[in-house]
Amino acid sequence: MFFHRQEMQHTAKPDRPDAVYARKLQEVLGGQYGEITVAMQYGFQAWNVHIPGKYRDLLFGIGAEEFGHVEMLAVMIAQLLEKSPLGITEDAVQDDPVVAAVVGGTDVQHAIVAGAGARPVDSNGNPWQGSYITSSGNLLADFTANANAEMQGRLQVARLYHMTDDAGVRDLLSFLLARDTMHQNQWIAAAAELRAEGAEDLPVPSNFPLGKEDRDVSYQYINFSDGPAAAEGSWASGPTPDGKGEFTYLDGPQATVPMPPPTHPDSRFYGTTELPNTVEKVAGAVQDKLHKE
Repeated sequence: MFFHRQEMQHTAKPDRPDAVYARKLQEVLGGQYGEITVAMQYGFQAWNVHIPGKYRDLLFGIGAEEFGHVEMLAVMIAQLLEKSPLGITEDAVQDDPVVAAVVGGTDVQHAIVAGAGARPVDSNGNPWQGSYITSSGNLLADFTANANAEMQGRLQVARLYHMTDDAGVRDLLSFLLARDTMHQNQWIAAAAELRAEGAEDLPVPSNFPLGKEDRDVSYQYINFSDGPAAAEGSWASGPTPDGKGEFTYLDGPQATVPMPPPTHPDSRFYGTTELPNTVEKVAGAVQDKLHKE
């Protein structure tokens, strides 16, 4: 059950209208790593979790918080648009290249489609997509993806912070930055706790039998570039993070196999093959008569 309380976690009030910045702010609302994504991601992970207890409760709690962040950003964007001019009516203004460039930086669909409101889109107007979310059912994989989502989101908010001098906007961004700091640490801690408790481990999925993989190459760093410095990294020598092996370094692939010949699909796909066109046509007709699928 969802219940909405008409209060916000933090103040979302700009000092002045700014349609150009409203468009920029859309990225952390409806972009790949925006608040809609993390709210839906944590929600689906919670709905799909297979065990009761603290991890499920964590996902439900943070998912609900993120929906509140969606609301704060949507309200902020709407206020940035509230008294902002979204069109040019005077020829003198239209002829001013500076003003035209500024107005050209607005999202015209804020006006035309949303009537001076926020939209579930990124800063280029691309609709938010459900394909942005990760919900695999494996908590170590998901918590690691969550940490990445918070890192990418915080990175974008930090960049946006320097794109405005509006104190009201910066106040909200400062709050969101702090919550992203918490959430990064939270997911990293949760992933570590899963491993410490033996619920999950590296490599994910940890309950897949290691004997079924080609263990000869499990911990080889194979350098497919002419840059030699990769050999200096901890991924090229020493113990592996999963504690199950030692890294080794190979300067390029040591063995290869021949490329297989080109495929020859059903003639009724009408691909260009090595057979004469007339032969392919006859083959397709025969297959049709034989009702061969």
